[in-house]
Amino acid sequence: MRAMVHDAYGALEFLELREIDLPALGDDAVMVRVQAAGLHVGDCFGVRGEPFAMRLVSGLLRPRYGVPGFDLAGRVHAVGRNVKRFQPGDEVFGVCEGSCAEYARAGENQLALKPESLTLEEAAALPTSALAALHGLRDAGKLRAGQKVLINGASGGVGTFAVQIAKALGAEVTGVCSTANVALVRSLGADHVVDYTREDFTQRAERYDLVLDSVENRSLSECRRLLTPGGTLLLNSGTGAQGMDMLIRLVKPLLVSPFVRQNLRRYLSTPNHEDLVVLKDLVASGKLRPVIDQTYPLAGTVKALRHIEGGHARGKVVVTV
Repeated sequence: MRAMVHDAYGALEFLELREIDLPALGDDAVMVRVQAAGLHVGDCFGVRGEPFAMRLVSGLLRPRYGVPGFDLAGRVHAVGRNVKRFQPGDEVFGVCEGSCAEYARAGENQLALKPESLTLEEAAALPTSALAALHGLRDAGKLRAGQKVLINGASGGVGTFAVQIAKALGAEVTGVCSTANVALVRSLGADHVVDYTREDFTQRAERYDLVLDSVENRSLSECRRLLTPGGTLLLNSGTGAQGMDMLIRLVKPLLVSPFVRQNLRRYLSTPNHEDLVVLKDLVASGKLRPVIDQTYPLAGTVKALRHIEGGHARGKVVVTV
């Protein structure tokens, strides 16, 4: 099969399009003929091998597999003998290892049937980013109807989904974005939109029950100022820091949280079939739609990742295979 592959960590240009073997199927796995791969900044980290913690998953000294991409949509090509939910020909979306390839292997629990109203390209934009928004707001943040939530990075991959999911959960939503994206964020359902080029959102008089920060470009104290006395700050970003600064940024909220009334936390989003179905149902009800900034061919994966690293993608970037 054709795939974008890197044999060492480093520059995005280490990626090259070449023929490799299909991954082994296994009894509990599904082989998907990939039609589209959704990309995000984590794929850039995976190619560069930075932050170093990424290597605990992808390989310590060199990439174990070397094909970027976690999100996919496509058609089931084959199933392992223990797989019950899917059969060849099904159109599915979900999470795998190495979606920037013609074929990818995924666990049965990491896939769901594609939402009927979406194209395969649109479905590929959903999985990890929409799940990160869902798990942050619903599970880690315990967001309830009537609460006030602020989303920093509301026009990004996670942010565009977070605005919509927060509205679906009944919250009053304030989105933070640049001038160019104000209309987009408002169209997604945000009740209020703050243009950070014109207003310092951390100086607002409004207080929020929940702040979801997918950018982390402001200090912890500035973000805490936005919270109600018992509010929750959810931090969900790779951040631009490196080395010791990165470690401090990652750990500091966890050390401070036990000593203040506010809940300061990071969280992990683990893909699963049940919550992919939740996303599918939200799409079917008209409460969730993906925003795709740009689409690239498989050979343009490096350009796609460069665009993401620029930090100003509107919604998701998708590679068609």
